[in-house]
Amino acid sequence: MAHWLMKSEPDTFSIDDLAARPRQTESWDGVRNYQARNFMRAMRKGDTALFYHSNCEQPAIVGLMRVVTEAYPDPTQFDRKHDHYDPKSKPEEPRWSLVDVQFERKLKRAITLTELRAHVDALAGFALLMKGSRLSVMPVRAEHFAHLLKLEKSKTAA
Repeated sequence: MAHWLMKSEPDTFSIDDLAARPRQTESWDGVRNYQARNFMRAMRKGDTALFYHSNCEQPAIVGLMRVVTEAYPDPTQFDRKHDHYDPKSKPEEPRWSLVDVQFERKLKRAITLTELRAHVDALAGFALLMKGSRLSVMPVRAEHFAHLLKLEKSKTAA
């Protein structure tokens, strides 16, 4: 089983939005970066993903999700009325993929970007902390995932 981090702006789609969905499941659509798309194509059913609130007052890891489908074509790429429409993508050769994710749980406390940066030694190589990293989907090494879950259990932020 692999681990991932998936970003969303909470005013667009939050962990609470996912929890409120029927079956607590949603398609993770609209990814329009080839590297992030390729990471989604590498996801397997049962993988775990960290839900990260980005582009907000307090960016933070806020929850856990389960990948419940393997990648399939993102239908928004073909919808002319959708914000994620891509006129260069064709149904016979889709450019963009998505996976469906299911809410697992909110973290006991948010792990802020500031706190993550305070653990740079234990999280060395963690893609989220790398300079210039703006990917919306990224892999998380097992040792980083374990460290993040330990941070969640600590009483206070670093």
